[in-house]
Amino acid sequence: MALTLPLIQASDDSRARLRLQSVCWAVLAAVAAGLMGLATGLDGGLRSAGCGFFYGLLAFHLQRVDPDDSHLAAGLVGAVCGIRSLGAPLALPSLALPAAAMIELIRGWLPLWLPLIGSALLLQGAQRLLPALRP
Repeated sequence: MALTLPLIQASDDSRARLRLQSVCWAVLAAVAAGLMGLATGLDGGLRSAGCGFFYGLLAFHLQRVDPDDSHLAAGLVGAVCGIRSLGAPLALPSLALPAAAMIELIRGWLPLWLPLIGSALLLQGAQRLLPALRP
């Protein structure tokens, strides 16, 4: 009975360390996205920080599951950018020219996406420079 206690304790310490790392990734992504998003105003900065936090949590767990899948990591960035776009007001340009309408939509959404893309790049760079950040 006494032999199982250290094994349980080691498992709990490992899980606590992973939880702490997960929250650190999320906070780092939120701060980076929030600071970059402040260029569009306080509302944009807060929304970007929220999406960055969400991205950081997901990116950490994706890194744990499959650290070598760069396509899935890029898809995650795209998905969070899409979520950020859903929170933006939609100003539909004239639909007479579909190509022009698509360009206007992307031009309106690109400033919303840049803080999240920057946050993702920051996390990738930090992970490569500081191996202790890896799960």
